[in-house]
Amino acid sequence: MDCMFDLNNLLRDNIKRLVPYSSARDEFKGEASVFLDANENSFGSPLPVAYHRYPDPLQWKVKYRLAEIKGVPPQNIFLGNGSDEAIDVLFRAFCRPGIDNVVLCPPTYGMYEVSANINDVTIRKATLTADFQLDLEAIEAAIDGNTKLIFICSPNNPTANAIRKEDIEMVLNNFDGIVVVDEAYINFSKQKTLIQELTEYPNLVILQTLSKAWGLAALRIGMAFAGEDIINVFNKVKPPYNINQASQELALEALGNIDQVNAWIKETVQERDKLEAALQTLPIVEKVYPSDANFLLVKTTDANGIYNRLVEQGIIVRNRSKVELCAGCLRITVGTPAENVELLNALKSIAA
Repeated sequence: MDCMFDLNNLLRDNIKRLVPYSSARDEFKGEASVFLDANENSFGSPLPVAYHRYPDPLQWKVKYRLAEIKGVPPQNIFLGNGSDEAIDVLFRAFCRPGIDNVVLCPPTYGMYEVSANINDVTIRKATLTADFQLDLEAIEAAIDGNTKLIFICSPNNPTANAIRKEDIEMVLNNFDGIVVVDEAYINFSKQKTLIQELTEYPNLVILQTLSKAWGLAALRIGMAFAGEDIINVFNKVKPPYNINQASQELALEALGNIDQVNAWIKETVQERDKLEAALQTLPIVEKVYPSDANFLLVKTTDANGIYNRLVEQGIIVRNRSKVELCAGCLRITVGTPAENVELLNALKSIAA
């Protein structure tokens, strides 16, 4: 079937009728010397930096900088408290509890399922193929008239591989709901972002984050890129001040250091390739799956035992052995050169 995307048909009726909260900073945006409109503490805050004023509810300074980096207009950007907020807003805006459903492609990022369960939205699963690519027939079979969202993680977590672009486009072209492509690890991938495709696909939402390549996991800043109509829905549903002032300021400072980030990305990819080659020589490693991310999925002879032995040595990896298609697998983040050496020495001692 061809895509017949109509945002109005997808929105929940209560969201169409919703009058969003109007904050003091929404109602006045100009310059002034005396602010007595938001019931803030007029005397300041007990910190070296004054944080007594509410932040920009739409984070325009950060969005303008991101627009320069990403090559997309600022009005096509939503900032959330991590990508998890963007995921939750999608469920709340488009999925009627107890009625609508979404399609997930496991093994994949766990928050899609958690958020669906929180919002009482039925999950339909189209398991990835043996080589961790989309099963297009399974996705088509899972869709019905109440399917509102399809989530595709690329590069995928925990499998680390990029999903074929032509398969993602096949879904976009044949589904009249929203296709969410989570690109949290795109900076480490040979595959290019789909951001430039936003003008072609009105039903596309792209998720990215400052938590991975940008090294700002503690600040909790996720990004969604979409058509302006969808971004307007995000802004209507989100809490008024969802990104705090300190996070906005620090993010803006970090976004000025793109050369440092690019150098780290390059080094991470080099270390990933070295780590992959070294792991493949160990007798306790059965397979290292191809990676387009900053981690490796490693099939081992005894995931539980190896995980526990690593914990004893103060090294923490992620045990994914109970995840669909990932039996016997550990997920290992690429560390610094010194951390990777420590990991490999520990694994060699376990294998001995």
